[in-house]
Amino acid sequence: MSKIEFKDRVAIVTGAGGGLGRSHALALASRGVKVVVNDLGGSVDGTGGGATMAENVVAEIIAAGGEAMANGANVTNEAEVQAMVDAAIEKWGKIDILVNNAGILRDKSFSKMTMDDWKLVVAVHLHGSATCTKAVWNHMKENQYGRIVMTTSSSGMYGNFGQTNYGAAKAGLSGFMRTLCLEGAKYDIRVNTLSPTARSRMTENLMPEEILEKLTVESVSAGLVYLVCDDAPNRMILCAGAGGYSETKVIETQGINLSEGEQTAENVAKFIDQIRSTDGAEEFTNGGQQGAKFLTRIQNGDFIK
Repeated sequence: MSKIEFKDRVAIVTGAGGGLGRSHALALASRGVKVVVNDLGGSVDGTGGGATMAENVVAEIIAAGGEAMANGANVTNEAEVQAMVDAAIEKWGKIDILVNNAGILRDKSFSKMTMDDWKLVVAVHLHGSATCTKAVWNHMKENQYGRIVMTTSSSGMYGNFGQTNYGAAKAGLSGFMRTLCLEGAKYDIRVNTLSPTARSRMTENLMPEEILEKLTVESVSAGLVYLVCDDAPNRMILCAGAGGYSETKVIETQGINLSEGEQTAENVAKFIDQIRSTDGAEEFTNGGQQGAKFLTRIQNGDFIK
């Protein structure tokens, strides 16, 4: 396969001061991408801040012959994010790629979680990704080109004890991507989602050392590079970890239609095995397809007997 190349591309990578974000920034820069290394410089729980982490990554990129600039914008602050975007455009003329990677953790069981813990995690992951995306969206539309990646998690797709705030935010990002990719398609703005499993500040206390050694950030960044290249897909959730790559899809079962007079809770219970059966399940690409399925059956008189 031919080498994936980036000709005169400019990227913003949020949360790029360490871990996955740093790896993403280095991987893109090694392929000639000019990179805005964004990081607030705070701790895993979102407290504190400083420019050193981002500046260190920029120094690495420049030492390797690449181009980069550091930025400490808080992704939840619209004014700071807009200033970051303006600075990148002023320096390099455009923005082609946005990697929404910034995130924090405040893990607790829901009974012990404060609403401040909930709000801050959702704000950074979900609102922060929307804020950064909004700041580049019209610019990408005008340029008729854009590659945007959200960062989701298996916690958002399947659940994980003690992460209701994180899981809700990560699930929201998948929904954000599925709608945004429809709006950007005619402008060649492709929007995808990366679901990483990697060693980072957010995972290093959750797994044994022998497992963490296999969960390299570089293996995840290989998937990220593909998701932002010229030939990138659109609307994909790419899962990556320890050299494994897969795709998560949302499918809908064929289910049943109950006729009028039969639409009771008792009949839902009676036919629940057929409702849940995955035989003939479909992947829809827009919300209207679900309603169309049910309405078509009504028109055809296709009811469960």
